[in-house]
Amino acid sequence: MIRSFLFNIVFYVVTALFVTLGSPLLFGPRRWAMAGLKAHAVTCLWLLKRIAGIGLEVRGQEYLLPGPVLVAVKHQSAWETFGLIPLMPDPTVVMKAELFKIPFHGWFARKLEMISVARETGPSAIRHMLRQARTQANKKREIVIFPEGTRRPPGAAPAYMPGVLMLYDALNVPVCPVALNSGLYWPRRRFGRFPGTIIVEFLEPIPSGLPRKEFMSRLQNAIEPAADRLLREALSSRNPPPKPAALKPQKT
Repeated sequence: MIRSFLFNIVFYVVTALFVTLGSPLLFGPRRWAMAGLKAHAVTCLWLLKRIAGIGLEVRGQEYLLPGPVLVAVKHQSAWETFGLIPLMPDPTVVMKAELFKIPFHGWFARKLEMISVARETGPSAIRHMLRQARTQANKKREIVIFPEGTRRPPGAAPAYMPGVLMLYDALNVPVCPVALNSGLYWPRRRFGRFPGTIIVEFLEPIPSGLPRKEFMSRLQNAIEPAADRLLREALSSRNPPPKPAALKPQKT
């Protein structure tokens, strides 16, 4: 708990320093702001390892195709909001529109040309999201989306939303599924951090142009078994994290 407390304080202080001292980047080219974002992420990953004892292992990065590509990531933790950034050349993330209203955070989100979606406004919000995504795909960027829309506890039943399907149809680009186990070490809505290794695994790409039902089936059947495997691998390690309450009993 002491290490968690120290990391949380240092994390928010470092983040505040980056966004305030880095504010001149708002007036330069986007690539400068992206370099600042990646520097923040690398710094926080280093602090996470040194203070909280949480390392990072990346698998299957050869499956990440050159952009434009849709990167569909399992979402378990706030860790994904920064930890994934250094793993891709020029990512843009689909995020809730209300985050763009936060001072500094929203300013940088606009500068970095992140993609906003206001889910409560209905079809017009979806059209706006698709227009933004097409623009970023034309710039050959990695478009990162969390198919479940929000963080889900490790082991919980999947709840995939239609946004990823709409992007798949509209962009006509391949999809790289990504599984991870971050929620075991940085649980959602909890203060504590647990030592271990967060594993991010890029999976075999799904080609563009598949029928909708086949695409969604392939996406879920790629991410969910891989995420479950990473979860059980962590729980069977020499220093396992706490067992998540949502974990389903393993079938025999």
